[in-house]
Amino acid sequence: MTWPIGEFDDLRRLRVLHEAMPGTVLAETVLPAGFDEVWSVLGDPEQGFPGLVPDVRSIQITARDGERMRAVVRGRSGLRGSFDLILRPGWCLMQSRFVVFGMAAAPAGDERDGTRFGYLSGVRAPGMRLVSPLLAPVRQRFAATVQRRFEARFTPGRHPGT
Repeated sequence: MTWPIGEFDDLRRLRVLHEAMPGTVLAETVLPAGFDEVWSVLGDPEQGFPGLVPDVRSIQITARDGERMRAVVRGRSGLRGSFDLILRPGWCLMQSRFVVFGMAAAPAGDERDGTRFGYLSGVRAPGMRLVSPLLAPVRQRFAATVQRRFEARFTPGRHPGT
């Protein structure tokens, strides 16, 4: 007897994480650029993330072991944190003690169809399951802002701050 094997693409994997982690928000869109162009930016966290995620001023990779990395993220608010990072084509997951951030990308069809893109972020803290419903409107506004910045970054003639 053989067992069926189900494969998840990276966007579905991101959705599963969102459902399993209270206090996260997930936004999905189709970016108007091919996968290779999108991942050439997003696959370089030190250069690609600042300016797209509102509070990220800088990311510095401090250690690498294949697709696993350590990074220090500095925010515009002055906060900084150490993150464990997994980065491979189409997938990025960053976790600190209190914050989780993830991205997934996949071709939407052929190169002209753009790139399916998902963005996950949230706070990891005790009691999030209880307070999560109260924070949902704030998280949704934040996710919409980030989604607009990613869309603007890959739309000719627009800029991430718009």
